[in-house]
Amino acid sequence: MSKKYDAIVIGGGHNGLINAAYLAKADRSVLVLEKRHILGGAAVSEEVFPGFTFSVASYVVSLFRPHIVRELNLAQHGYDIIPMDASFQPLPGGDLGLCRWGDSALSRREITRFSKKDSEVYGEFSKVMTHMAKLAKEVIDHPAPDVASINPKELSALLRMGKVFKNLGPELLQMNTKLLTMSSVDFLDLWFESEVLKGPMAVSGIIGTYLGVRSPGTAYVLLHHYMGELDGAFRSWGFSKGGTGGVSQACASAARSFGAEIRTNAGVAQVKIKNGRATGVVLENGDEIDAKIVVSNLDPNRTYLKMIGEDNLPDEVTAEIKRFKLRGSSGKVNFALSGVPNFCKQRGSLDFMKGDIAIVPNVDYVERAYDQAKYGEFSERPYINIVVPSLTDPTLAPPGKHVMSCFVQYAPYKIKEGADHWPQLREKFGDAVQETIKEYVPDIDSLVEHRQVLTPWDLQETFGLTEGNIFQGELTLEQLLFQRPIAGYAKYKTPIENLWMSGSGTHPGGGIMGSGGELSAKSILKERVI
Repeated sequence: MSKKYDAIVIGGGHNGLINAAYLAKADRSVLVLEKRHILGGAAVSEEVFPGFTFSVASYVVSLFRPHIVRELNLAQHGYDIIPMDASFQPLPGGDLGLCRWGDSALSRREITRFSKKDSEVYGEFSKVMTHMAKLAKEVIDHPAPDVASINPKELSALLRMGKVFKNLGPELLQMNTKLLTMSSVDFLDLWFESEVLKGPMAVSGIIGTYLGVRSPGTAYVLLHHYMGELDGAFRSWGFSKGGTGGVSQACASAARSFGAEIRTNAGVAQVKIKNGRATGVVLENGDEIDAKIVVSNLDPNRTYLKMIGEDNLPDEVTAEIKRFKLRGSSGKVNFALSGVPNFCKQRGSLDFMKGDIAIVPNVDYVERAYDQAKYGEFSERPYINIVVPSLTDPTLAPPGKHVMSCFVQYAPYKIKEGADHWPQLREKFGDAVQETIKEYVPDIDSLVEHRQVLTPWDLQETFGLTEGNIFQGELTLEQLLFQRPIAGYAKYKTPIENLWMSGSGTHPGGGIMGSGGELSAKSILKERVI
């Protein structure tokens, strides 16, 4: 008879691996099953072309919770983050562009070129956003409270959150209300006048959404990206050494050190359900494995409609899940280059390129890109967020050569020709990205040795991200906190007894933060279901 585990975790992304590590650390027998040949989900490093290692999908680390690093001893398992110290915005016509540095004095000096007023208020804006980020930290580091429950534990959680809001004071409380309701552009308009400055700041509000920078609600997404935290330092971003797969490998190593078993090339076809409760899984090869509980690291759509199936769900739950918005809107283009793609030769030193580079000359540019997406087309001149991590981590490319990673928006999954038509448009999409970059790096064509293009369709087919949504579901207000993924099932449980969730489709959402895996595991252990 095959072994029966305390827990089976479906999906070896970083949240699933963290979930397994916490459960195994608590002396539970755990099995992680990953469909692909490599662990990491979207946080993965792969040598796509000989000598060139890409962070194929997720490419920077910002939200990863420091306490998870400590509690799982991840540093001992290879977790190593190289801080990013610059965010550069190139401008057409040979301009020096705008670079915001970790040193606020240097940033203000750069901003002064475009607006003296903006340079004077930039520090105050950063201070306010840091306060807001600390408030958000209180939200993302705890399970979402159930506002409809009269359970004393839930009331206590609501009281704790209420105290946090009360301590903000009236001015910051008003600012928080604006963040939750305004568009990222309208919110930034309260502070700044320069379109050049507002452009790269506003786009943080649209990452992973099918919205424009002028759409209400995007200010919160801006905050979600603003609150990057590394080693307890707010507003910190970094590269994982060896690519983002380094984070996942560290999580996997920690899980194994606590006794977890991990299998790759082990796709799960469905969850075994008997009398309304999960009893194990059926693999794609037909093998069955039993467990006391099952934890799905897949998105809500795949968990509910594929792993569980509509026949095992109440009609109202099925309807709610089908209304859960995924709407992938972005793609990825990775380049293997023969040399440095210098985005501003006038600056001399390449230090300005050791962070991220945002192709967004102004607010109107990115809103025009959204206009095309609204009608089912990819943006011919898209917003592109670029990193050249080999400038700080030479192990990613052969000597003298580089890898360049481009996050691209907009590329709607639901194009007017139909999503299945994306493979025929893949290279045309890649060409649009390369042509846009050429406006700032005229010799880019001669530098490109290889190119990998990932459309939303590719993100779905390769990484299991339904509709290519990088956060397993949009971060819109109606899909946050106690409504993520749906009301009544936001505390990592599902309608199926002993079936739990742990991915980015649960509270608190997407990004390489690890909270979904951690909070799910701690909730399981707290309820003593295993």
